[in-house]
Amino acid sequence: MESYGELLKKAREAKGLDLEGAARETSIAQNYIEGIENEDNGAFPGEAYMLGFMRNYAEYLDVNPDTVCNLYRAKKLQESPVPEGLIVHEKPKYFWPLIIGGISAFLLAVIIIVCVIVHKKNSVDDSEVVLDKNSSVKKYELSDKALTERVYVGDQIIFPTEEGNVVLSVSDTLVSFGILTPVGTLYTDLAEENQLDIDGDSITDLIVYVSDISASDASRGAEVRIVKRSSGSFVATSVNAEDIPFASEISSTHKQLVILEDNRAYPFTLNGSFRGSCEFRYKVDRHDSNESYFASGEVVTMTANNSIRLWMSNCNTVKFTITADAKSYDLEIGKAGQVLVEDIKWIKDTDGRYKLVVIELD
Repeated sequence: MESYGELLKKAREAKGLDLEGAARETSIAQNYIEGIENEDNGAFPGEAYMLGFMRNYAEYLDVNPDTVCNLYRAKKLQESPVPEGLIVHEKPKYFWPLIIGGISAFLLAVIIIVCVIVHKKNSVDDSEVVLDKNSSVKKYELSDKALTERVYVGDQIIFPTEEGNVVLSVSDTLVSFGILTPVGTLYTDLAEENQLDIDGDSITDLIVYVSDISASDASRGAEVRIVKRSSGSFVATSVNAEDIPFASEISSTHKQLVILEDNRAYPFTLNGSFRGSCEFRYKVDRHDSNESYFASGEVVTMTANNSIRLWMSNCNTVKFTITADAKSYDLEIGKAGQVLVEDIKWIKDTDGRYKLVVIELD
């Protein structure tokens, strides 16, 4: 029977492609491509992942994906064991004595186990018994609200998309939090806010913050906060140059911090991750202001055309990251316990260039 893995490998080699190049052009992780060509089902978190990658890979190589899938199913059927009902077993002469002996041994083992359990129960005070976490796999479906949970290896996070649900699996809870996605395993360290692209399209899908994880015991799991990229954000459409003030119109005695300069203005995104408790209010462009009390580990995302105004009761508890023109800039504002009002906005300079600046208001 023709091998589907060998068929795809020959098609790739005929096009003069190496594994690294194919992985880059298909956005399929190289270890998954190797798993397909080597017919190693264990390289994938599930059969659905493997079939999806295999169809995409076949189409990329101009091979009929239905042919490849049929070869896979034929091999799977060929390797399946013969149904037990079709096998005729002749009972040996010692069959019944063996059965009786096995039952007797089983009953004896049950009696011994019951005695041991009763003995331990009587010797340990109930107040000293510590129950471990439920070992069953848990599933969490993401919504517009942030997911804050202690998760364990094997737990699943359901990410809904227009094409259907994407199942993400927790793969590591030791030192770094690892999550298995269709593009590979993505890691986030303790106290780190990480923006994850789970489908390889260079667009952030999830924001992950890890507030607790053990450096020596993976069974403790990881305390994480996961936010869908669209949650809590204003989506910018286009920048209206007429709404951008000139630098001479800004009234503030404080020095301006210039983040970037360009010959045009464009939407920008501000991510704030909280390291402690803080009363926080923000206003994006001409939208109504939003105010809330944020605790450690929480995240807020704002996308603006022209400006964002921030009110903070304890500046040092918030770490900001600004993303503009596909670049990111870390921003520390204020000191511990300081109350501030800040504007992050585009302004026009006298030379006609635009500047994205941070301005402390009086």
